[in-house]
Amino acid sequence: MGQRTGHRPDVRQAREYDLVELVRLRALLFDTLGGDFFDPASGDDDWLDALAVVLKEQLTADTVRILVVDGDGDGDGGLAACGIGTIEQRLPGPHLRNGRIGQVIGVVTDPAHRRRGHSRAIMRGLLDWFGDREVARVDLYASAEGEPLYRELGFTHHPDPSLYRRP
Repeated sequence: MGQRTGHRPDVRQAREYDLVELVRLRALLFDTLGGDFFDPASGDDDWLDALAVVLKEQLTADTVRILVVDGDGDGDGGLAACGIGTIEQRLPGPHLRNGRIGQVIGVVTDPAHRRRGHSRAIMRGLLDWFGDREVARVDLYASAEGEPLYRELGFTHHPDPSLYRRP
């Protein structure tokens, strides 16, 4: 694909008319990650309808920010990239003074639009949003491809062990 250009992508907040493209990019994210955790054996796509419903609700939520970069104007009206940030209020503690935790969820760029700074621009927009809301910590899960960018933006390994359980 192309190399990085000096042009900084225009990042905007997603709107309802972006829903189809947001679902497409989110599905692309899981296709890219693969593995048993992200690609369970069931293989059905009914989760896409549920995703569209939740995304529509979250477009106007105060604790969610969905940022997008439009495609190149190649006529398809598609999105080049998107990223989602959420804020959760937890109990304050000595390591989390106000208890506010941000979570970056699924920054993804369409393969045809990669290496143009879209993910970086979206991350900067999300980090500014978290900062404006005095978030005490921002967490994310990084793919191998995304980890260098996140480290450059100041992310490090989390000290807490992470476990999960599927009921």
